[in-house]
Amino acid sequence: MTPTLVRHQSPAASAPPAQACARARDWAEIQERMLVPLYEAVYERLEVGPATRLLGLGCGSGLALLMAASHGARVTGVDTRPERLALARERLLPEGVWGRVGERDGARVLEGGPQAAGPAGARYNLVTSFEPVGCAAGDADGLVPALEAGVGLAERGAVVVLAGWGPPERCATSGVLRVATRLTDAPRWRPSRRDDLEDLASRAGLRPDGSGRVACPFGYADQDSAVRGLLSTGLFDAAARATDQVQVEKELAEALHPHLRRDGTVWMPNVFRYLIARTP
Repeated sequence: MTPTLVRHQSPAASAPPAQACARARDWAEIQERMLVPLYEAVYERLEVGPATRLLGLGCGSGLALLMAASHGARVTGVDTRPERLALARERLLPEGVWGRVGERDGARVLEGGPQAAGPAGARYNLVTSFEPVGCAAGDADGLVPALEAGVGLAERGAVVVLAGWGPPERCATSGVLRVATRLTDAPRWRPSRRDDLEDLASRAGLRPDGSGRVACPFGYADQDSAVRGLLSTGLFDAAARATDQVQVEKELAEALHPHLRRDGTVWMPNVFRYLIARTP
């Protein structure tokens, strides 16, 4: 049976602008794969499989969903960015760009918040939020309501996974992210703190139940790919509005220079954290 793909969208919604679509494609083709070691570590630790009913918050272009589905999990993803969701649908369709997954029953991709993702059957027993927190000022504030809503759709004692940046001294990309602060009066980047994920879990009414660290190096074919990939995160949007796109790209290229290798590739070792929590 082919996956059920659901579009949750208001009639007034319009197609995303071409620039947003190009940025989403850069995310899916360049940047998102940097987090694959994180996804793999979490799924292996939790033994994700056919008994898993997963709700992915901020599922983006769907790579984490696809990986969970490859383990047999029943997956639902929600996101408010239609341009990324369009790519998630490509990946999860039977003839999608990432191969046939039509034999996996029940995959859903919905536009909107967790409220759009009422369980199709039993409640969720795994909720994931893989978009890393801990490098942008206030990045956890908007996540708390989404987590609370997601928890409301999960069974009692369900697992909730949060992800974040590791210590700045172990994340080479931290220095590059500072460009987002230098170019705007509204700082976007901030150093990650040791208890960022625990604080977020507490605010969402969750009980921590373990954590881990995963090496997620950022590697790019060349400097241009690195600039495009980093811009696709959205962390530099405020800087581009405060100055201009050309200036941001120039500053990024300069910040990447210490990480440029002789063969032209860019390599930045990073460590990410994940927190396993439980619903009340």
